[in-house]
Amino acid sequence: MPNWEEIQREWETTKITLAALAEKHDVKLGTLKSRKSREAWVRGPSKKDATKKKKDATISKRMQPKEAIKEPVVESDELTEKQRLFCIHYIKCFNATKAYQKAYGCAYTTAMVEGHRHLRNPKIDVEIDRMKAEQATDLKLGARDVLQKYIDIAFADITDFIDFGAEEIVSKDARGQPMTDENGNNIAYKLNYTDFKNADEVDGTIISEVKQGKDGVSVKLLDKMKALDMLSKYFDLLSDGDKKRLQEEKLKVDINRTKAEIEKLSGDNDEGPIDIMISRKGAR
Repeated sequence: MPNWEEIQREWETTKITLAALAEKHDVKLGTLKSRKSREAWVRGPSKKDATKKKKDATISKRMQPKEAIKEPVVESDELTEKQRLFCIHYIKCFNATKAYQKAYGCAYTTAMVEGHRHLRNPKIDVEIDRMKAEQATDLKLGARDVLQKYIDIAFADITDFIDFGAEEIVSKDARGQPMTDENGNNIAYKLNYTDFKNADEVDGTIISEVKQGKDGVSVKLLDKMKALDMLSKYFDLLSDGDKKRLQEEKLKVDINRTKAEIEKLSGDNDEGPIDIMISRKGAR
């Protein structure tokens, strides 16, 4: 198993190339690049030079405003080190303000402005896309598994969990015998039913709650809106089929939201959550 601390130390203290380093330690070049990117490896000068430069930098900082001090540039990258840190924090939280605060250690009001300005920087935009793709490659099946779970949650269909419809029930008398009309035909009526499927027939990992109430069983699924939002952020990693499904699902959500707003304006103030109510089979 590779010693990543040793590999990082060797890269930061020598002039060895990434390709040579990967071959020397028998690791994949893509994995090495990903580690270097995620952990923000930075090459520095020798210890002697570093001490001298540190002293010079201290004197320099005292003689000029904080804003005038140039930030170090990460090797083989056109971004500054703090811009690089911004990218790293952004792909973890997808919040420009929070990412800017963590990278620069500034006030919230400053981060609100500068964070979104960073996202409009073409070089930063390209770097974020590259890091997202690199992250997906490095995690391999792990990333695909997580993405697939969000797909399952976002595209969950009610018929995956319940059977519902109407069935014809023959009326019976007090003795339990079928009732007939004057022509000898059974007297029947239609009954609407809703039945929850057996546990081994459904994906229980996307169900957040199942509880028994006086009106039946209430089933609550994981947050569909959060899943749709996450898939939108990783839209470029989806297959063409899933991209189309995502767009259709978001359109449905927009339509339902519009209907709800119209109903509210019409005087329907019932804003309670909608649960799936399941009747017992024996009740039919």
